[in-house]
Amino acid sequence: MRSIAPPLRGARIANSFAFGLQGFFFAVVLTALPQQKERFDLSDGLIVASVVLVSLLAGGGSVAAERLALRWSSRDTVRIGLLLVAISGAAVAFAPNTEGLLIALGGYGLAVGVVDASTNMQAVFVQRGYGTFILSSFYAAWSAGAISGALFVSTAAALQAPLRATLLGAAGIVLVAGLLLGPCLLGAQDAESSPAATVAADDNPVSVRAYLVFGIAMALVFAVDLAVGNWSALYLTDDLLADSATAALALAAYQGTSLAARMGGDLMVRRFGPQRVVRGAASVGVLGLAIVVAAQEPVVAIGGFLAAGIGLPVIAPLCFSAAGQLAGGSDLDALIARLNLFNYLGTLVGGGVVGAVAAAFGHRVGFVIPLSFAAFLIVLAGRFGPHGAGTDVSHLNTSPSARP
Repeated sequence: MRSIAPPLRGARIANSFAFGLQGFFFAVVLTALPQQKERFDLSDGLIVASVVLVSLLAGGGSVAAERLALRWSSRDTVRIGLLLVAISGAAVAFAPNTEGLLIALGGYGLAVGVVDASTNMQAVFVQRGYGTFILSSFYAAWSAGAISGALFVSTAAALQAPLRATLLGAAGIVLVAGLLLGPCLLGAQDAESSPAATVAADDNPVSVRAYLVFGIAMALVFAVDLAVGNWSALYLTDDLLADSATAALALAAYQGTSLAARMGGDLMVRRFGPQRVVRGAASVGVLGLAIVVAAQEPVVAIGGFLAAGIGLPVIAPLCFSAAGQLAGGSDLDALIARLNLFNYLGTLVGGGVVGAVAAAFGHRVGFVIPLSFAAFLIVLAGRFGPHGAGTDVSHLNTSPSARP
């Protein structure tokens, strides 16, 4: 059995909590939107615009993460990002008017990009130290954090806590946890200073093509994810005439099975290889979304969303893992930050294009778009390599302090 050095195990735990904190506060911001809408009398159009603003600025944050990691390290970048999340979260809490709220949300968008990129940098470095696929566990932590964030807001609302206190409490949790966990992450001597495993993507046209395939796959996954998050409840209420309580179960089913799938994702990849997992996950996603599109009753659509959650969410960590084999050391930081930009491309498509089609032709037609995205992921599965290819890191040392 492979021996794992305590610092590496500690880095895995710390980075898992960082993923969880990101999901936690993201859910807090989204689930608090109805209260913000009432507080500032926001229109639906302005809410959509604010979501787009966060996504666009998150792309800028991902670019900033690349610069910060190259200047210092991915560990420092994670710590800076979590600090920015806490500060921008406090700014959202104290926003005096609509303009102030949008500015604060813009700052939060930048922080999201910094944390997204840097935690994925750490995740790939930690995986290399372990010598086996473990990236899905980090995404499971994000899902668990998102569920915790939604429950946090729900509990605060049930206790009739003021919105400002709820947001400040959530920001305080991120701040304290980030300060405690930051030193446990892999430093530059254990991550960025390690030699490249293969040729850097910028020096190899074939690698560039492979990197773009993984980026496109990730954009498609996140487009589906945001389409479900944004439009599932409206599909059930507007098209299938469900009540609000029933409509909320669609996203709950999707997120719940997403967590379960991600918890088992590492084992599936180690057993069957990335190519089979991507093909199988995308196929299950197609089946689930086809059920959603064909549904005539709310319970059938909820079952479709549940099935889609079993498959599609396990693909994103495989994209980072496979692309991570194209570079090493500080080159890997730049590669992951650029790949992370496809995340926000996907969210813009899922939120904007699907929403526009749904507004013009109905949500049922709108969900044909994510269905086609899932089908295209089946085509891309072959680019993830045969059994173990693209994620086999067993040739690397298990101790982060013992690089060759």
